[in-house]
Amino acid sequence: MTRTPAAPAPGAVQPASPLDPDAAISIRGLVKRYGDRNAVDGVDLDIQRGEIFALLGPNGAGKTTTVEVLEGYRARDGGEVRVLGVDPADGGRRWKAELGIVLQSGAGDSQLTCLELLRAQAAYYPAPRDPAEVLELVGLTEKAGSRGRTLSGGQRRRLDVALGIVGRPRLLFLDEPTTGFDPEARRQFWSLIRSLRDLGTTMLLTTHYLDEAEELADRVGVITRGRLVEVAVPSALGGRGQAPAVVSWTEDGVRRTAETAAPTAFVAELATRFPGEVPDLAVARPTLEDVYLRMIGDPA
Repeated sequence: MTRTPAAPAPGAVQPASPLDPDAAISIRGLVKRYGDRNAVDGVDLDIQRGEIFALLGPNGAGKTTTVEVLEGYRARDGGEVRVLGVDPADGGRRWKAELGIVLQSGAGDSQLTCLELLRAQAAYYPAPRDPAEVLELVGLTEKAGSRGRTLSGGQRRRLDVALGIVGRPRLLFLDEPTTGFDPEARRQFWSLIRSLRDLGTTMLLTTHYLDEAEELADRVGVITRGRLVEVAVPSALGGRGQAPAVVSWTEDGVRRTAETAAPTAFVAELATRFPGEVPDLAVARPTLEDVYLRMIGDPA
């Protein structure tokens, strides 16, 4: 008996191309509505296995809603989604065991010790990592017997990651992982994330820190008003690679600037006007923050 395909619901977003069966995450036409407002409005995205992908956007842009759909915590209203080959709406226990989730707040206030927390978490998984090995991986071996509430902010986030990876996830969600970190703690945490990538873990990172996205992500996507406006490697986002360079220098006591598409030639010509070094010479292209603010329509 031949079945006639059901007609799409009115207003449904049709996928632009087939889902990618090899991707860790594949999304076509994702829609999530709250009342008469589309919080997510037709997102298409593929995240490859082993990739660190940073999802950027202002508050209310649709980042959290998109991630919650991917994690299976929120039902979608339209589109197609596959996470590790499974529709999150149908994901069972085995599928959930392949995901790791690090939320903004974790188990830092627990009365249990770090090792006790990890052992309890590991018990939920069929083939977990050894808790002691996980503590070593995140740099908390010396804190194994310390209670969660006694840890510093940076140590608590390391513990959150440890809890997220003890089940050997193939895909790790990281929600604003370094909020409140001092610069040294952030860089230590970045080293941890790179070590997880070396182990083959795919990661989806949401962050408001543009330097963090540039440092860690293989690719970044910018979402605003529910729409994914661009996906690119950080150095190319928003046309950064082709944008004119801004050359600045001091001449006759006055700070001067010029835009040029050929900064090397411009600086070489500029150097002929001075007997030695060009005073206060600086050459810069738009930063990731510059292009991001332009893309989200920031009035600044």
